[in-house]
Amino acid sequence: MSPLSFYQALDAWVDQHFPEEVRFLQALVAIPTDTPPGNNAPHAVRTAELLQEFGLTAEQHAVPQPQVQDYGLESITNLIVRRPYGPGPTVALNAHGDVVPPGEGWTHAPYGGEIVEGTLYGRAAAVSKSDFATYTFAVRALESVSQAAQIALQGGVELLFTYDEEFGGLLGPGWLLQQGLTRPDFLLAAGFSYQVITAHNGCLQMEITVQGRQAHAAIPDTGIDALQAAVGILTALYAQNQSYREITSGVEGIRHPYLNVGRIEGGSNTNVVPGKVVFKLDRRMIPEENPVAVEAEIRKVIADAAAGFPGITIDIKRLLLATAWQQQPDSAPLVAALQRHGEAVFEEPIPTSGTPLYTDVRLFGAAGIPSAIYGAGPRTVLESHAKQADEHLVLEDLRRATKVVARTLADLLRAQAPQP
Repeated sequence: MSPLSFYQALDAWVDQHFPEEVRFLQALVAIPTDTPPGNNAPHAVRTAELLQEFGLTAEQHAVPQPQVQDYGLESITNLIVRRPYGPGPTVALNAHGDVVPPGEGWTHAPYGGEIVEGTLYGRAAAVSKSDFATYTFAVRALESVSQAAQIALQGGVELLFTYDEEFGGLLGPGWLLQQGLTRPDFLLAAGFSYQVITAHNGCLQMEITVQGRQAHAAIPDTGIDALQAAVGILTALYAQNQSYREITSGVEGIRHPYLNVGRIEGGSNTNVVPGKVVFKLDRRMIPEENPVAVEAEIRKVIADAAAGFPGITIDIKRLLLATAWQQQPDSAPLVAALQRHGEAVFEEPIPTSGTPLYTDVRLFGAAGIPSAIYGAGPRTVLESHAKQADEHLVLEDLRRATKVVARTLADLLRAQAPQP
């Protein structure tokens, strides 16, 4: 069979089995995995059952309950499907099943998997239960077509379906890597169809407690106003945020660092001088920044601003430090195959880019595993409504992304990589 004929056979298999792939995705969307609270083991169990129906046995690796509870979640079971073919590279495909709660404003049931005019609606329809389907059916297509054509595959595939992306990945891919349960030669992670992501931002999250002294509002001088101090600190932070616009990244798709204050709590009543205010911030770091220096700078800005308010004390707690994922030259074979087949299937160039998001891929990159991000989805996160109401996926993007991934696996895992 010629290389072109092999690709065409893969495409035909995906087309023939596409209704089954859609039903698989609907079944995955139907089981809530809201994080928090993060009771995600039931979804993993059901996913393993569905995979078994395809002849794919999933190892179920439960993270010890004390670790999960200390982390602020309820249950995590990560899945590994191993498909060894022979000597050669192992390609791992990673997608996460945990999601943010649906929130309000939905016009379609968030766990209904409803299809309207070729678009499937539901929480995680795009990010990233969609790529449970993309990767599963790409592997099935590769194995079925290779067997029919009597072509021996080399290397192997691992499907890594994990449940800790929303909280930082340390008990998802991070835990699998730490336990020595996976060590692939290449890693492909869930993404969107119109670009290959090769780098992303880092993220520092912190909780700042501003402590004053509560008092009756009729005698405010007997208190120390924590809210007033917090306003001063926030003003200094937002001024710092403006200065970040002068720092630019050399990675396409990533612009500059920025800071967001996403949550504030404080005070007890309108007639009480607030004695304590707590706020949480998120500082996105471009790949060129040093995380240690970034954290030190933020701490100094807060301390300097607080110093202007006598009697105020502050406590700064780091919640998350996710390092940036740098571009990896060793990922070139994976990236090139994705671009080549993406252009053939989508009939348009598929560029490489960075993203201002941070993802679990940084953990594989830190372990020296060449990685890329590609999967089923639209051109932008905004377009997908990820983390918003009415998250959705255009099913034709799912179909075509599955073909691209199947073709890419064929290039990496055949003894003679086909070149059109």
